[in-house]
Amino acid sequence: MEKTTSKSKKAASKDDASLLEDFFVEELKDIYWAEKHLTKALPKMQKAATSEELANAFADHLVATQEHISRLEKVFEMLDKKPQAKKCDAMEGIIKEGESIIAETEDGSATRDVGLILAAQKAEHYEIATYGGLAQLAKTMRREDIKNLLGQTLDEEKECDELLTSLAEEDINETADQE
Repeated sequence: MEKTTSKSKKAASKDDASLLEDFFVEELKDIYWAEKHLTKALPKMQKAATSEELANAFADHLVATQEHISRLEKVFEMLDKKPQAKKCDAMEGIIKEGESIIAETEDGSATRDVGLILAAQKAEHYEIATYGGLAQLAKTMRREDIKNLLGQTLDEEKECDELLTSLAEEDINETADQE
């Protein structure tokens, strides 16, 4: 068995960091695609919502999503990378599921709103998982600046998820149960 010298350990460590950064950038491209496509889906969800509060939540989240895109572009810049999107199969599926809910539920019903909340929360949970993982990777790569930016977005995604839960619990689920 060959001994690893201190110099080769450093080289391996540098290679590992490069591999990790490459992986990190690929995941940034994935969530960048997801956020950009949410900017197309959220107006449709807003229009399909029956509850004014839910429609307003989708409108507010569209504004937040545009800010998330700007932050991701800043992260790419901080890494000296061009912002690029890579198709996110997970978000594509979640968006398609949301479109199916709209197509398969009655217009103007609270049941549609229940479905829209469920679809939106699936998207939120995907984003929460992704931003949480990316923030941790940024910390591992000793990029507190990037970790902090991603952490801001993570907090906002959690807040949106909590808002959707409260809308469902306070009124929408009960109204749907009476339909």
